[in-house]
Amino acid sequence: MTATALHWHSRQTTKEERDIRVEDYLNDKLQTYADLENLDALLESVKAQQGLLRQQLEAAEASLSEASKTSKAHSIDIQQRVEKFNKQQPTIDRRLMIVTQSETSDDAVHKFDASMERLRKLEITQNYINLLAVVDQLSAEARRNFRASPQATLLPYSRLQTLATALKLAQPAAEDAAPHLVDHVDKAAKVLWEQMKNSFGSEFDQTLAKINWPNKDVDLTPELQDEWVAGAERLLELQDSELQAQEAKVEDKNTSLEALVLIPLEVMVKPLELRFKYHFESDRATNRPDKPEFFFSHVIGVLNSYDGFFASYLQPVLSRHFRGSNLALNTCYIDSSSAFITALLPMLRRKILDLLPKVANQPQLLSHLMHELMSFDVTLRDEWGYDGGYGASGWKGLTWEILVKKDWFSKWLKVEKDFALSRYENIISLAESGEMDYDSVDPGTTKPTKAAIRVNDLLETITDRYRPLMSFSQKLRFLIDIQIAIFDKFHDRLHSSLEAYLTLNSALARAVQGVSKEEQAQLEGLGGLDRLCRVYGSADYLEKKMRDWSDDVFFLELWDELQFRARSRSRENFAGGMSVEDVAQRTSNIVGSSDDSGALFDETAGAYRRLRIRSEGFIQELLVHDVQASMRPYGRINPWSSLGSDTFSPSSLAISSELDSVVQLLSSYLSFLARVLAEAPLRRICRQLMLAIQSFLWDKVLLRNKFSASGISQFSRDLYAFWEVFDRHVAPGQGELGMRKLRDAVELLGMPTKGGSQDDDSGLEESRENLGIWEVEKRIFRDNESAREVLEELGLDTLTEAEARNVLERRIELSG
Repeated sequence: MTATALHWHSRQTTKEERDIRVEDYLNDKLQTYADLENLDALLESVKAQQGLLRQQLEAAEASLSEASKTSKAHSIDIQQRVEKFNKQQPTIDRRLMIVTQSETSDDAVHKFDASMERLRKLEITQNYINLLAVVDQLSAEARRNFRASPQATLLPYSRLQTLATALKLAQPAAEDAAPHLVDHVDKAAKVLWEQMKNSFGSEFDQTLAKINWPNKDVDLTPELQDEWVAGAERLLELQDSELQAQEAKVEDKNTSLEALVLIPLEVMVKPLELRFKYHFESDRATNRPDKPEFFFSHVIGVLNSYDGFFASYLQPVLSRHFRGSNLALNTCYIDSSSAFITALLPMLRRKILDLLPKVANQPQLLSHLMHELMSFDVTLRDEWGYDGGYGASGWKGLTWEILVKKDWFSKWLKVEKDFALSRYENIISLAESGEMDYDSVDPGTTKPTKAAIRVNDLLETITDRYRPLMSFSQKLRFLIDIQIAIFDKFHDRLHSSLEAYLTLNSALARAVQGVSKEEQAQLEGLGGLDRLCRVYGSADYLEKKMRDWSDDVFFLELWDELQFRARSRSRENFAGGMSVEDVAQRTSNIVGSSDDSGALFDETAGAYRRLRIRSEGFIQELLVHDVQASMRPYGRINPWSSLGSDTFSPSSLAISSELDSVVQLLSSYLSFLARVLAEAPLRRICRQLMLAIQSFLWDKVLLRNKFSASGISQFSRDLYAFWEVFDRHVAPGQGELGMRKLRDAVELLGMPTKGGSQDDDSGLEESRENLGIWEVEKRIFRDNESAREVLEELGLDTLTEAEARNVLERRIELSG
């Protein structure tokens, strides 16, 4: 295709696109006949837009033309400068070789560069000298004003400190080019600062002597107050740069640093520190390693004695000095009480660090020291509102510093663990530890052993010991290494006791190992029941205590923190060297999952729950076995079919002689259980026992014998004897309720013979009051539907049709 054809084709395409756009525009603007009336306005609008576009096009063309001219002029200028340089290049080379006395231009360039480098170093050296002169000048100026005008001293010091700070900040960009210079300036600033601090501090100390500080009769007259305020403000101004530098480090590194002691307070605390040393760092009787509470109480007393003075006189100075600065957000600078506490803490740190090695090998003293230290931290936090300048994150306390920074936690944890295990061994070694404790729990609750109660008390004491700790990992280590460990040891003891009971109770063990009469007595009857109830009561008591602990605010917060860390951190080494799996195995298997229903003691409480359920099952088995064994003679008698008068009511009869021992045994068992078990487990156990008795009477007596009317009365009386025992020791009505099936069977079996004969059908539609044995027998044996109807009429809802027929077949009148 030729160029002309391509041009023509392009114009045709452009024309077609323009026509399409015009058509779309008209279709958009002229959609109805009413739009034609606005045609003139539309044309005017189009013309105005066309004019505006033409103006923009002309402006763009003018800008393009101007830019082209400028670019062309710049290119011509560059070309001319290049031509001029090329013309001058030989002259420059010749002059450079003459100056450097070189034979070639390359040698001349190298020599010239070396000269320029020496010149640059000379210039840097001159700048160094000038800087050192400025440093010396500022230092000398500040020293001249120490006595004459202390306030004027701060200006040159401030400039020197600013210079030292600027040099430190410039070092990284300069690739640490002048470390000696930076170090010299920094030392000069520090020396000057120390000299000014000593000078101002000495003057302030003289003022304190005038007001009789730190005596209780402080004499602060208006003139002395002005002098005291001026001295304090001067020291604060001297410290401003240090405080700002500290705050800058906190902001840059996004970390927490200890608050600095304000210099006025540092000076005022010196006599208080001397008094502290006199009492607690000398050979005074108050310096006792076994009584750390002495010096902690002394510090609290100092706070109480002088806090009022600082609140009245220092607080206005601090508020005025730090108002408007970022330091006003730090309570250790803006609050007089917090600033005073911060000034007292260094002497306490020194005393504690000096005392720790002395008590390190004395577990009781070390434990006592840490307990008193935590109590002191709590007092400062709760009663004095001290946050250490950390704001919302709070002050971790001296305890945290000692345990974490100084690495005393492992030593202390071992001491506490050894003490707790020793106390545990003492508890379980007592002869009375296995006895039931009827006095320490509320009436109507399951009675634990004395050992279980004392172990719980021991664990609660341990909780109180580590509750004030601020470190999550440390609290978790206490929980797992001590508390849960003791729970596990006591569980193993209860489990071993239960296993020993089962082993000694087996025929094989008695045959192989041999069991004495005393041991046999402890395993059978009330002795065995008592042993099982000890295990049950202890497991039940500690399981409930663990459930209660799981609802305690302290353990709830610990659980929430554990879940948060387990979900958001690496599963390895997320809590004091333990992995998530390690912690979950000792606390709860849902640690780290999205399930929020767990608690810290899930695993341990679950183990105690399984032990409780198992021991409860063995209690039931013992009761059922002994009661059914004692009922065997009763199951072999057969007075039930003897004919006699049926006019005796069961209540007027005596129980069968073979049942006397059974009732006595049952009464002794239930009397004991009613004293040691709560109502709920007592009812559960008795329900199973009643079902076992019912099963025995049903299978061994009711379905094996024929019953006359007098036999039914006697059997009813015997059944009432069982009910009376359960009603007396459990609750009224429980005996009959637990044997409803047997009750219904006896009621059906004892139906009167009134209402017709065996061949009489006239009584089938009579009411329940008029139903007799013959009518009931006919309707039950007729078909299942009829049997269900009559059983429903009689209210015997526990019997099936087949069971009702089997029962009626036991009636001697119907067995013909």
